[in-house]
Amino acid sequence: MTTSATTPAASDIRTGVALGVVGALAFGTLGIFGKLGAGVGLDSHSLLGWRFAIVALLLLPLSGRLAWAARGRLLAVGTLYTVATLAYFAALGRVSAGTTSLLLYSAPAFVVLLSWLQGRVPRRTQLGAVALAGLGLALVIGLPGAADRDPVGLLCGAAAGALYALYLVASERFLNGVSPIAATAHMALVAGVTFGALAAGRGTLHIPTALDAWGVILGMALIPTIVAVPALYGAIARLGATRASLLGTLEPLFTVVLAALILHEQPGPAVVLGGGLILAGAGLAQWPARRAPTAPHP
Repeated sequence: MTTSATTPAASDIRTGVALGVVGALAFGTLGIFGKLGAGVGLDSHSLLGWRFAIVALLLLPLSGRLAWAARGRLLAVGTLYTVATLAYFAALGRVSAGTTSLLLYSAPAFVVLLSWLQGRVPRRTQLGAVALAGLGLALVIGLPGAADRDPVGLLCGAAAGALYALYLVASERFLNGVSPIAATAHMALVAGVTFGALAAGRGTLHIPTALDAWGVILGMALIPTIVAVPALYGAIARLGATRASLLGTLEPLFTVVLAALILHEQPGPAVVLGGGLILAGAGLAQWPARRAPTAPHP
């Protein structure tokens, strides 16, 4: 991954947007695979443990030779992703799935805030994109209801959004010069060990024997991991964490569309309207910055 202090070329921007959309579409299959996994009797922690273990085994040999300092940065960034995922599941056990997702997808707002604290003042178009995406997500996912008053659950959901934003910002800052394959491999290593240990502690870790269970595991390892994560890293490298994270808000919209096509879940009018707002926010986030006027020569 490489980042540049200069304005990226138009071709890099187009590639970054394409990678961001591909990543969001691939990540959008995660909920579908999760439901399919539950249908074949796979515990969530066991499913995630196998998912990341397979990815690590496949990609670590392709990571190339890295200095120990670089590996340390990769593992640290992977730890942020893993802790964010743990916070997400902790929230999911206490408040509704819609509220948990809404809090997780507050990540672009946290990314803007973190970038602001680092001295990068957000543009008005970026703030508008965050507002449009947030409103659209509220319509697609749903607003918090009466069952979402658990303060610990809400705190865990907010922590998941903040930690995921920190993961995106850290990826932009600390993975300069590291290939997306190596970054994905080390993230998967941390996550695989963590979720495998959790499944083992709960007594749910086992080697699946059914072919449909392995189909779900391999599908989750391939599409929302091996395809999605390097695409996300590629988008961050070309667009920066803020613009890439706003493209990531397309993920729940893609999940709704895929659920309608695969699971025959029909979206309502609010989802259609929310989807339009998310698309508008993602598009506005890619609006080019105005170039500062050149001072006349004396």
